[in-house]
Amino acid sequence: MAELDYIKQETVTGAVPMLNKERQYSFTDLFLTTSGFAIATWCYTQGAYVAQYLGFKQMLINIFCFNIVWVLISCLPVLFAVRYGIDLWIWLRSVLGIKGVAILAVVISLANFGWYAVDANLFASSMINLANGLGLVLDANIWKPILGVACVVLGTLIALGGPEVIKWTNRVLVTSLLIVGVIVVIISLTSVPISVINAIKPDTSLYDTALGRFMLSAEGNVAFAFSWSTQALVMPRLAKTERSGYWATTLSYGFVAPFFVAAGGIMALAMFAKFGYYESDPTTMLAMLAGPAFSFLSLLMVAFANIGTQGTGSYVNCMIVKSGLPQIKYKTLVIISMFYVSFLTLWGWVMDNFGKFISCAAYIQGPIIGIIVVDYLIVKKRKISFRSLYDIGEHHAYKFTNGFNLVGLGCILITFITAILFVYNPATGVIKSDIFMITTGSGFTAIMGGLLYWIAAMTPLHKYMLRDRNEIEFE
Repeated sequence: MAELDYIKQETVTGAVPMLNKERQYSFTDLFLTTSGFAIATWCYTQGAYVAQYLGFKQMLINIFCFNIVWVLISCLPVLFAVRYGIDLWIWLRSVLGIKGVAILAVVISLANFGWYAVDANLFASSMINLANGLGLVLDANIWKPILGVACVVLGTLIALGGPEVIKWTNRVLVTSLLIVGVIVVIISLTSVPISVINAIKPDTSLYDTALGRFMLSAEGNVAFAFSWSTQALVMPRLAKTERSGYWATTLSYGFVAPFFVAAGGIMALAMFAKFGYYESDPTTMLAMLAGPAFSFLSLLMVAFANIGTQGTGSYVNCMIVKSGLPQIKYKTLVIISMFYVSFLTLWGWVMDNFGKFISCAAYIQGPIIGIIVVDYLIVKKRKISFRSLYDIGEHHAYKFTNGFNLVGLGCILITFITAILFVYNPATGVIKSDIFMITTGSGFTAIMGGLLYWIAAMTPLHKYMLRDRNEIEFE
């Protein structure tokens, strides 16, 4: 019995492939879980950021078009995740090498956890604003760190329960949140005439040309999609069918998340129209646009949403680390992540540099997205060696050079440096080339990363990249 429990543990919260009979998530379960992961308060922050650059109609076009296009592409690897019962990071062993995945999985998860520090900080600020609006004055210097860490701890408890607890939490939570999102949009569009919102002009001091402002907003939206794409491709291994896995993930990140970003943008525009300034805290916006009575919706919008996101995000990123370091127990990783996110929450740097953070995170993950799509569809043609993925027996094709695939890692490094030096620097916000006006900076990293990998596969390097072809068992 103990052995069976261990096998189940390493399947559900480990790197072992999940068999069809072990899959727990229907289309609805995966849709609600990934939606719950996607619609934390940072969506409202992202919407408020975009609203300053663009008018109402342009904002909606920008948010939905760029998210939908890139999410449809970046979610294609979901098909192999469901077919083989593995996540993106297990497949990446064949692209980056076993040790390459171990290093990048840790690095990217350390970056990804910055999202949950933002999540916790927004939770704390919103709860303080809600309390103040109800007449209970809280000292932010004292309560903000306490409430921020409390959000992390409560999310950790959900993560420790694993996928089953996460599934049932999101069944209740996300259904309520979707209803609240619709209410928020209705409140925003009725508190200020739509004609007034539509007449608001963007802040031209942010950039001096309309195209520049549109593409800088696009960079924010593409980076927003990319910076969690490698996290999004962990949950689908729990899905029962390829179709449900792909469409549940795509609809969540390509439609639901942008809807809440748009809701944040509409609220920010309504705030500007009514009070003359932009605001990103949904609790404050809701109270000012609709009155204190509606502030209780913040308990769903902020409190429950952010705690649920903490739980799902902790599970997903700990699973990413498990892909690279399978010997570490899942629960140990969850506890370590709790302390790390708490530190980032108390530090506050990520929250203060939100725009730079998401672009820098996307610059790391963009090339990986481009490479994995090209590798899956074109280079490996949907065929993989399971024995080498898990380094079984004499099958070591994915050790490459001392555990590192120099081609895959080289494509990522070259793309990263090229994008920063010649296209767009996310740390400074400086546009270096007109290419940015076509692809954005983050979009460029995905395109160039995939293109370099494809070109490499057409040279003599293909023997190095495809050293597994004589041991293919699955396709």
